[in-house]
Order: sequence, then C-alpha cells, then structure tokens
Amino acid sequence: MVEDRPQLRACDELGFAFGWVADEFLQRCGHALVDMGRVWLVDPLDGDGVEERVRAAGEPAGVLQLLDRHNRDCAELAARLGVPRHVVPRAPIERAPFEFRVVRAGRWWKEVALWWPQRRVLVCGDALGTIRPFRAGGEPLALHPLLRLTPPRGALSGLEPQHVLCGHGAGVHGDEAAPSVREALATARRRLPRAWLHGLRASARARR
Repeated sequence: MVEDRPQLRACDELGFAFGWVADEFLQRCGHALVDMGRVWLVDPLDGDGVEERVRAAGEPAGVLQLLDRHNRDCAELAARLGVPRHVVPRAPIERAPFEFRVVRAGRWWKEVALWWPQRRVLVCGDALGTIRPFRAGGEPLALHPLLRLTPPRGALSGLEPQHVLCGHGAGVHGDEAAPSVREALATARRRLPRAWLHGLRASARARR
C-alpha cells in the first residue's frame, strides 16, 4: 500500500457484499458484491488487505466504475486481478446480476447507479451519500449537493431497496433504506439551502 493513502476500515458487512471506507473528510467508500462465487468491485480503493479479502470471497469478475471521475484505484485493481474494468456501464454485463440506471449523462458528469434486484441493493457513486457535506441536518441519506436542483428521480425512484451502498460514507440498511431514498428525492430542492450551509460548515471544520 502506498504510504500516503488513507487508512481503510470495514463497513456495510453483508452476507453477499462488504465495503471499506477511507478515514478522511469525504469518506470515499468502495464495495465488493458477491454473486454465485463471483466478486464484482464497485468504485474501489486499494489498501492493505483489500485484494486478499476480495480473492477470499470468490473469483474476481470485474471492476465497475459508476462515475466517470471516480477513477480511484479501479484500473490498478482490475489489472492486478486480471478482470475487465467497466466505466459508467449502461448495458447489461455478461453473467452479472445487475442493472444500470442513468443518473447523469452530461458532458461534465456521467454517472450510473447499480441496481441488484434479487438482493434489493442500490449502489451509488456520487448520487447518494451519508457524509456530513451531503446531508441537511438529520437526514440519514442525501443527494449530492449539486444534484439537488435536478434530482435524478427517473433513475432512483420506485426501486424499494433493502440496502443502499454509497461511494461516500457507510450505507443505509433494512427498513430505513427505501424511505430514506424517497425522502432524499422528495426534499432535495426544499432542503438545498440548508444542505449547502451544512456542507460549507463541514468543509470549514475539516480545514482547521
């Protein structure tokens, strides 16, 4: 592991998935999804023990990069594991149980969300997060501040997830997951000023 990389800690421990989050302000988070002995990495960070745990979970199958600017360690891990790297995929991937829903397809922002219907797992790179700079007050889950003006309702509505895994911060699980997504979409614009204020305050504290 490169010395200047942040420390990683485990999160989102499920029987069919696990995550690891960086000990840093934006809490970048990567995940491994396990299906029928095959392991798919989503927006991964590299670090001590990551490759070993992935290999222990099953056969590496691919690396999924959900956001165009979330390069992270996707290319490095894909090369080392000997698997394809799929950047902002839209079409189904062979032998993968996931669907991809377009969050943004603009020139400066390309992002898809991963939906695993059999497990009711929603994975978002930047669209949804649990970190302080995203949230307005006590929200458990919130849209990226720059998506609040035009919430991606077409991509994220009607899914009823049991687990929401985020690219920034630990996820939301159980009966709280689906209502949290609905609330994040429904209140995105109304809570925008408060969310931006919280984000500015959190950024100021982090720089001290």
